[in-house]
Amino acid sequence: MNSQFWIEQIQQRAIPLEEPDDLDVLVQAIGDRPFVLLGEASHGTSEFYTIRAELTKRLIKEKGFSVVAVEGDWPSCYEINRYIRDYPNTALSTQEVLQAFNRWPTWMWANQETAELIDWLREHNRSQENTKAGFYGLDVYSLWESMEEIVRYLEKIGSTDLFLARKAFECFEPFARSVQSYGVSAAFLSEDCEKEVVALLQELRRNRKTYHEEEASINMEINALVAVNAERYYRSMVRGGPESWNIRDHHMVQVLAKLREFHQAKIIVWEHNTHIGDARATDMAIEGMVNVGQLVREQYGKEQVFSIGFGTHRGSVIAARSWAAPLESMPVPQAIDGSWEDLMHRAGNRDQILLFDEDMPSFDEPIGHRAIGVVYHPEDERGNYVPSAMALRYDAFVFIDETEALKPLDVEVALT
Repeated sequence: MNSQFWIEQIQQRAIPLEEPDDLDVLVQAIGDRPFVLLGEASHGTSEFYTIRAELTKRLIKEKGFSVVAVEGDWPSCYEINRYIRDYPNTALSTQEVLQAFNRWPTWMWANQETAELIDWLREHNRSQENTKAGFYGLDVYSLWESMEEIVRYLEKIGSTDLFLARKAFECFEPFARSVQSYGVSAAFLSEDCEKEVVALLQELRRNRKTYHEEEASINMEINALVAVNAERYYRSMVRGGPESWNIRDHHMVQVLAKLREFHQAKIIVWEHNTHIGDARATDMAIEGMVNVGQLVREQYGKEQVFSIGFGTHRGSVIAARSWAAPLESMPVPQAIDGSWEDLMHRAGNRDQILLFDEDMPSFDEPIGHRAIGVVYHPEDERGNYVPSAMALRYDAFVFIDETEALKPLDVEVALT
């Protein structure tokens, strides 16, 4: 790789990012595309959240987007949705509604940056007579919580579907909310609850017109879909390999399809770069993995999707040393020599935006691109880089030269 050539290409094409109005170039490039995928190189960087929030506001106000779908659990995110839409019996404050994110890693959504966006969405909706913005979770982890939501609502309305819901929930009860125990039982002992959750999903779909609250039918259907796919996910997880990853990202795309069908809306997605950047442009494809970015492009057409990757050269981040460990503010070392982030830094030592298009073959060559997870070890930095053909992976890239850790809220982690 000729680093100097790449640096010169970036210098010729990059646009400085110095103030909010500099995001105009992204808003214009998005045009009329109905899917905008906003990435992040970590789940704990303040600037990734604040810039995505600014873009989200612009897209809602200027482009008619009305669905924000994030890498979070459906039940917790739906509490935010109820809050910003002023449904009855919701939380009394933004700080209170964010306490619903009590599953580790809590800081992903229970943070000050997200709180500011929620405040804005609530005020925006209060100014709208018709189309209001919604906030929804795409992830698959909330098996028990989703089952509880189904049972609670069916009890409330006295539905005949309650019998099937209780039967499905009771099937999972012996595993005491241990996904590991359920996964082992389902994968190796042929003791699973697949039949029960599939039957429940089918019945809820048949009877959805009987759920009279504004979004009750979509809420019930997605919770049931979570139960079906979470059962598959946890069963496959204990076997290892790419299947569990693929189940998870296929589930996210299914939820996006249901939201688009229900709301007839343009959708903004917030997820990690590893989900929104096309997997075919990385070594994920070699391992048999797909992701949201690839599947949405395939399902709706590349011309209907605009994906934006995010990255940084150095700074700090909220993460943990091991799964379920306490959060920490950790240093993000300078990007390794020859990586994408290193070249972006050397090309300008500034925050900048890069738009990719078909006449940029120089950015089709794979290069190391940093990805930081919720578990992070800064001292093992070289293991955090994914070979990526950047112009094939994203439509644009937002680079923040030096970043800061986001501001987590104090949330008590639920014991599961």
